[in-house]
Amino acid sequence: MANIPTPKEIKLHQKSNLLEIQFDDDTECKLSCEMLRVYSPSAEVQGHSPDQAVLQIGKEDVGIIGISPVGNYAIKIQFSDGHDTGLYSWAYLHHLAKNYDQLWLEYVGKLDAQGIQRKNN
Repeated sequence: MANIPTPKEIKLHQKSNLLEIQFDDDTECKLSCEMLRVYSPSAEVQGHSPDQAVLQIGKEDVGIIGISPVGNYAIKIQFSDGHDTGLYSWAYLHHLAKNYDQLWLEYVGKLDAQGIQRKNN
């Protein structure tokens, strides 16, 4: 199994609703709370297979109210809308960081396909 990059630092910027992560492979990212919420790894969001995934709507203003470490491999995030299931493993966070632009475009595309407009912040 390949070495999974691990975070050196995780910082929550509450004013801007960004989670800044610096990995030990020099990957750095700022993931929006909305992005983290709509791509929650929980079964409630992802379903038990890709065709069961539930499109998350109206999460533009969601914030993070708590972050808890889970062992040495993940964090659990508590969101301001009450969502707190799903473990964000280092590998999953790294995947979100590396593919942020593509994943964001996919999300906005799914909203557009359903005729849903995001609120402008």
